[in-house]
Amino acid sequence: MSLLISSWIQFFFLFAPFFVVSMFLSLTRGCSAGERRATANRAVLAALVTALTLFFFGQPLFNILGITLDSFRVGAGVLLFLSAISLVKDGVRSHADVPEQSRDDVSVVPLAIPTIIGPATIGAILVIGAELNGWDTAWGLGGLLLALLCLLVLLHAAARIEKLLGSNGLNILSKITGLVLAAMACEIIVAGLRGFAATFN
Repeated sequence: MSLLISSWIQFFFLFAPFFVVSMFLSLTRGCSAGERRATANRAVLAALVTALTLFFFGQPLFNILGITLDSFRVGAGVLLFLSAISLVKDGVRSHADVPEQSRDDVSVVPLAIPTIIGPATIGAILVIGAELNGWDTAWGLGGLLLALLCLLVLLHAAARIEKLLGSNGLNILSKITGLVLAAMACEIIVAGLRGFAATFN
């Protein structure tokens, strides 16, 4: 149960929910409530399919490419750290303006990919999925599903959240998410370096 909760929190921050909410609001500006709900549903469904594929096929992919888990930990951790720095530095403001022509069909691209499932998120999901075995995989999967469910709830409540927090509130929460992601990235990098060190001892 503790693994379920920790996985849920880990994936929740990994998806950078408040940044996603801000992008969702920008991309669906002018849409009706029904259109926003439909867009949110399609985006989370697309993110779910992508995340499940990454979660279950990480280790076979490493084997095919001849990449060790530890080396991928370091690479994914560095990429996640850079993403975290971007969130802390820029928050949501630098990503808030979206050209009108890109708003025709936004549920899959750019909302699901690369906003919810970006390069850094892809690497982290591959690492987490490859690390888990046996029943731990089920708990980790449960955490992933819970995190996406929470994200869906936030997207459905995006307009209310914007009224409650305002753009500054979303920006602050996005920066806090960036700090948490930076810490997660450091943990992933350190785990990879420890694995490398163990092979030389």
